[in-house]
Parts: sequence; C-alpha cells; structure tokens
Amino acid sequence: MTSQEILSQVKNHPDGKVKIAIADIDGILRGKYISRDKFLSIAEKGTSFCDVIMGWDAADVLYDKAEITGWHTGYPDSPASIALETFRNIPWENDLPFFLGELNSADGSPSPVCPRQLLKKVINQSTDLGFNPVFAQEFEWFNFAETPSSAQQKNYQNLSPLSPGMFGYSILRTTLNNPFFNDLFRLLTRFGIPIEGLHTETGPGTFEAAITHSSALKAADRAVLFKTAVKEIAYKHGVLATFMAKVNENLPGCGGHVHQSLWDQAGGKNLFYDESGANKLSETARSYIAGQLHCLPYILPMFAPTINSYKRLVEGAWAPTTLTWGVDNRTTALRVLNGSKNACRLETRVIGADVNPYLAMAACLASGLYGIRHNMQLNQEATKGNGYREYNHGTLPHTLIDATQKMKDSEVAAELFGETFTNHFVQSREWEWKQHLRVVTEWEYKRYFEII
Repeated sequence: MTSQEILSQVKNHPDGKVKIAIADIDGILRGKYISRDKFLSIAEKGTSFCDVIMGWDAADVLYDKAEITGWHTGYPDSPASIALETFRNIPWENDLPFFLGELNSADGSPSPVCPRQLLKKVINQSTDLGFNPVFAQEFEWFNFAETPSSAQQKNYQNLSPLSPGMFGYSILRTTLNNPFFNDLFRLLTRFGIPIEGLHTETGPGTFEAAITHSSALKAADRAVLFKTAVKEIAYKHGVLATFMAKVNENLPGCGGHVHQSLWDQAGGKNLFYDESGANKLSETARSYIAGQLHCLPYILPMFAPTINSYKRLVEGAWAPTTLTWGVDNRTTALRVLNGSKNACRLETRVIGADVNPYLAMAACLASGLYGIRHNMQLNQEATKGNGYREYNHGTLPHTLIDATQKMKDSEVAAELFGETFTNHFVQSREWEWKQHLRVVTEWEYKRYFEII
C-alpha cells in the first residue's frame, strides 16, 4: 500500500484511535494509544517520544551512568518517526491500526541508540556492498496456565505449565491446546507475521514457531512484534507466555535462532550458494561465516543480553558453547543449511529467545559483512561431530559480565555499531549485572543458610 492508502484506512477506521510503539534497548515495545486525528497530524511530519525509554532497564529502573539521557538532560522528548510501512491491524483488538516507530536525534538524523535505526544503518552498509539480506527468526517459549498476578503471587515458583511432560513435536498436545494453537497461527498471520511452522517443543507447555523469511528489516519488525503478540494472544486464553532463555535448570532453554542469507540486488540469486564450492558454499558465504566466528566473542551480549541468557549457554542443552560451525549440526554456534540454491542459509544458534531482534539481526549482518569487507578466509574446518567437545577455536564467554567486558575492551563492536551505541549498550549490560549482584537468590538460601 502507498502512504496515502494507509492514511486513508486509518482515517476511515471506526475506532477513532491508533496504537504506536517503539522498541527499547531490551526489545520491549514501549507504546501508547493516540487519537486518530493526532496520528494523522504526525504520521508524515514526525512526532516525539520521551527518551527515558532508552535510559531505563526492563523494570523501568533508571540507569546510573547513561550518557545519552538522564537526570543531567532532564529526560526530554526525543524526535520520533512513524514507520508507515509497518502498518497492520491488530485482529484481537477490533482490527485497531498499529504502527512501529523509531527515535531520531535532535537534528533529525537517526538516533545512534535506537535499535531499529541501528539495524537500518547496517542494512544500508549491506546495500552499499551490493547485497540484499534476507532474514528470519524462530522462537521457542514456555506457556503457563497462569496470569501475571498469579505468577507474581507464587513468586514465579511452582507455576502450572499449560500441559505436562516433555512432549516435543506432539500431535496430542496441539489437540489438547487447539484453540490457543489455532489462534496463534491465525491471528499472527492476520497481524502481518506469517508463520511457517508451529509445534510443541521439548518441555512442559513449550512451543516453537518459525516466522517466514523476508527482507532483514521486515524480519526484525515481525520478530519484535511476534513476542508481544504471542503474549497478548496468550492473555486471551488465560495463558502466560515467557521468552526467558532458561526457565528452569532441569529443562531445555529457549532459542531465538536467526536464519540469514545474502542475495543480489535483483533478488534472483542467493549469493551464499555455489554448487561447486566446498560444502556448496560460495566464497561470500565463507567470508560471512568467518566474520561471525571472529566477531562472536566481542558481540555476544547482542545475542545473549541478560543474566539468564548464560544459563542457557551450557553444554548439552541444545545451545552452543564453542566457536564452531557445521553443516546441519545443531551442536555448533553456526549451522549451515545448504540443501538448495533457494534455501541455502546460515543459522546463528547462539541467540536466545530473550533477545532484542533488531540488535541480534544487526549483529549477525554486521559481523558477517565484517568478514566480507576484510576478505576473511574460513580456514576452520566444519565440525562434523559433537561441537561441545570437538573444537579448536575457543569457547564463548560464560557470564554476562565477561561477555560485556570483552565487548567493551574490543575495537570490533565500535567498528560494527559505532562508539555511541556501543558505549550505551555496554553501560546497560554492566547495569544489568550490578542489579543481579545485589539480589540474594533462593539457590543461595538452600545452599548456605543452614550449613555455612
């Protein structure tokens, strides 16, 4: 649709209001309802949004060292733009018009700390190199027969899973929870998030969904909206959905794997595929993979942004721990799928479900392009066995603070994302670590209270 067609639909919608939202640094959508007339007055000329959304954490606690905004700036409104191309109707909310937005700097240029703007910046770099990036994300998540209030009252302990048992790819469980399953597939598709596949995953009440591939920015928009949409649809069924990377030490973690490939500008040729190449990979693909492997230790917080993320990145839990790649090997950090010229792609398996999709996709693309720009050679052989044990190029950092320090000390992140974003993001992860250090956990009481 053209901009005028979109505005006409909003103008003629009977509800009289519009919902808008902007993703913060953690990928949480911060938004509001505005009147139809207000929206029509700002749709093309721009609006403003309080910049505190980039100055606080997931619990709305203000960062102590944020430079881009804080008490020292007075938390002013930041210029913001409505991304008209993100228009869709919310089918579970009377088809209410919805739009994503993004923050700008005071001079009107893209904000260096806005996640959507960061991804657009990296996509432009890809375009300048002659590449059209095609991406998709898949998510695993747990569902509980709880409400936000009941979960809080139980202190998030002993929650009732939507269904019992470790039942991956279950036909029975999809029948048991058929109304919820049907609504997820149907309503997400109507909301402009086409689902390629939906099934139960190993774990009580655990689902997995694969979103259909598209251009990189559209893929990230879909992924960001997917997480919130799933939660909202779940509410309608008395279900509480969570995208935590690890909900229980005895259960598998939840991935948010990103699939990616580079195509020519006309979109007719997959530049990752070469029938005569080693593992049917082109030199472009091999340099892209080499770039990701090189950059991974220095950008890991973009893929694993929380304390909880690193509880998932442990041996034997279907999440990688080593700097490895392989062909259709689910024990490696990077999994190549080379079955055909149209489907040849790279799957980055480090990424957890708790990730900000804009930042994850920006990190995937930027690190891959790093390898191409630097003409990096993929000298590392593909891992054919157990990637947890068969590796020669090191392991991933084991905690958020180790990963953040590595990102802070490296010049790679600043080259990929710019100093302003890198400094702000690093400070936000240091803050996250400090909040964790202050808390006395249930594990500590059980381990130390009586015996020490």
